[in-house]
Amino acid sequence: MMNVSEIVARSVAIGLGATLAMDMWRLALQKFFGVNSLDLALLGRWVGHLFRGRFTHRPIGKSEQISGETALGWLSHYAIGLTFAGLLPVIWGSDWLAAPSLFPALAVGIGTVLAPWLIMQPAMGLGIAAANAPVPGAVRLRNLAIHTVYGLGLYLSAFAVQWLGSKAGWI
Repeated sequence: MMNVSEIVARSVAIGLGATLAMDMWRLALQKFFGVNSLDLALLGRWVGHLFRGRFTHRPIGKSEQISGETALGWLSHYAIGLTFAGLLPVIWGSDWLAAPSLFPALAVGIGTVLAPWLIMQPAMGLGIAAANAPVPGAVRLRNLAIHTVYGLGLYLSAFAVQWLGSKAGWI
């Protein structure tokens, strides 16, 4: 049985790996296909305004800039990725960390698309599930794709943590 610090350490490593997988996917889409995704400076702007008591924007791009919003956006992006990774041991237990399987990771990854659809996009002025975007279907498809990549990243990162730990003798 894993202790709490081991569960947290594994969850952090898994969350870092999965969020990095998302970033690699976003970079590849931008570099090879010219597809842009969320500007993390806008995420930072939204989070920065949260600290000032403002939740909604119409749209976020026209809201006052926040000092350090790009750094805050990156920090928030990784904090969110780490937090969502923590859902795996909460829902499936620490046994999942010891023997990761694909379905729970994909379920969490794809399920996390509800956060942007129901919280962030409406708060940033895009409406529920980007209903107010110029091409809502395209935004939704990109959201589903990147959250699926996040789910795959959760699984691959958990597998890597388990494998590396067993080889290094600390698991």
